[in-house]
Amino acid sequence: MATAIGVVMTEHIVAGRLENHQLAGKPVRYPEDLDEVDALVTIPGSELVEILASLIATLAGEGGSPMEAIGVAVPGVIRHGVVEDSPNLPQIKGMRLAEELASVLTARGITAPVHIANDADAIAAGVAATRGQLNRLTRVWTIGNGIGYGRWPYVEGVWEGGHVTVTLDPKERFCGCGGVGHLEGIMGYRAMRMRFLDREPEEVFAQAKQGDERCREFVDLWHRALAAATASFIHLAGPGRFYFTGHNVGFLDISVLRRHLETMVKMSPLQSFSLEALPNDDETALIGAGVSALRALTW
Repeated sequence: MATAIGVVMTEHIVAGRLENHQLAGKPVRYPEDLDEVDALVTIPGSELVEILASLIATLAGEGGSPMEAIGVAVPGVIRHGVVEDSPNLPQIKGMRLAEELASVLTARGITAPVHIANDADAIAAGVAATRGQLNRLTRVWTIGNGIGYGRWPYVEGVWEGGHVTVTLDPKERFCGCGGVGHLEGIMGYRAMRMRFLDREPEEVFAQAKQGDERCREFVDLWHRALAAATASFIHLAGPGRFYFTGHNVGFLDISVLRRHLETMVKMSPLQSFSLEALPNDDETALIGAGVSALRALTW
């Protein structure tokens, strides 16, 4: 029986114990208050490692089987266990997270190998695992404070799809990384709050449905930006199924996205794409983090 612990650290931290690619038991979370958002931004990186270790230790003591692997999914550019950059959790930039977490866990008597993955890649792995499609290309957009692009199976690369340039307008400077014209600078929750200082993103989408012209124009731009980024990946890697999830996936109108995408992808061999929105849940990401860690044992 393959056993692992999956952990996801984004706006909050949630961890779960996995058996045979399925969640076993109840996940643990920090902070426990579901309404507390952005609680991690002000916590130093070393303290985050201690919190991760505490949650993992709690789960490791729940079952009789030893852990084969521990997978941790975080936002940013992740390579070889190092967080090379993470605009949405800047305090972990440059951390050798796999090494530091393994050291703390070893001191607690936990010696399973630690694998660090990008959070969107973990969701893609989770979608593939829960649908029995681990041998097929799976691509996921995650829509939240930041915009993530996840891909399974994993291949070497940066894959920071949220920072794809989708406009040449020099005024589009709302991306958290400071780049001009990025997808996240249009779609990201923080970026939308910066753009509309007089209303929340939820109000923008609601007022667009009520006919507010400025809001309607922005909601159309929001969907066109996502269509442009998706079209770019279709032209690079081919068609197929794209999934959409995340805290703000409720803003997405699949029919509007499809209409824009069809104007951008015109070559007939590339038009066999499909789009599917998924509910936002932690379980898929947890499973993906654990599956990624188990697969990393064979790389």
